[in-house]
Amino acid sequence: MDTDLEELRTLLARHARPDATTAVEGVLVSKVERSEPPEPATTGTVMALIAQGAKRLALGDRVLEYGPGQYLVASVDLPITGQFLRVDPERPALGFGLVLEPSAVAELLLHAGPAGPGGPRGGGGAVPALAVCDAPAPLLDAVVRLLRLLDEPRDRDVLAPLVKREILWRLITGEQGAAVRQLGLADSSLSHVARAVAWIRRHYAQSFRVEDLARESGMSQSAFYRNFQAVTAMSPIRFQKQIRLQEARLLLAARPGDVTGVAHRVGYDSPSQFSREYRRQFGAPPSKDAAHLRRATTGGAAATAP
Repeated sequence: MDTDLEELRTLLARHARPDATTAVEGVLVSKVERSEPPEPATTGTVMALIAQGAKRLALGDRVLEYGPGQYLVASVDLPITGQFLRVDPERPALGFGLVLEPSAVAELLLHAGPAGPGGPRGGGGAVPALAVCDAPAPLLDAVVRLLRLLDEPRDRDVLAPLVKREILWRLITGEQGAAVRQLGLADSSLSHVARAVAWIRRHYAQSFRVEDLARESGMSQSAFYRNFQAVTAMSPIRFQKQIRLQEARLLLAARPGDVTGVAHRVGYDSPSQFSREYRRQFGAPPSKDAAHLRRATTGGAAATAP
């Protein structure tokens, strides 16, 4: 395992780009040379593996940290606060990411059949959408082989999709397999919650009743609330507040002098409530934080990659 990690670090350092993308679709490589204050971000649906350094994520009241040889699975696109740890220019944080596509998960589950992992329905109810565990040797080996293909353009187009399928299979059959499997099941509890999450993201400035959102998600109100809390570690209303505040921060970076207008745009009727909740979330009042963000845009980009 130490040998795999050492080669993984070498490959990640060589292929890291500022935008974290690679020549293989859905494969991300990150290199972060300094630790910044915690920054809000969204997870996407992704597997993220750390080879060097560490990362801490906060989701609601949950705090997760993972380091070398550990990976995170995010099976729903969630609002988080993230920070890289134990980082300096001499020893940057290095990470690998693979975007998890529901269609690819579904195809593998179909190929595995009823006797495959978790049975025909993936087993059990909703599971947390964000979890961390140790990467087994076969998974590390597959990630290394995939990254080697970045140096082999002739073989890459043919072999990379096969190795990506292998990695996905290792995830489906691994410790966090339940969350990954539910990603590919159209009628799973996670997929119902994911639809509600997508609705809230699209209509974050709009008030809603939980019972209406539950009905749209095809669940009873009690089942919906329970599953939403299990997946996202937040209530639906608190989730909406997180999205509103993150969107407000993005808007304020471009319009630092329009705090009241931004508050109304993201759904707040009371500017004072907006300022209070914004300060609680980001540690500074909107106008002061906006000025800081404007200065930061001339510096390095926030590290939100794996």
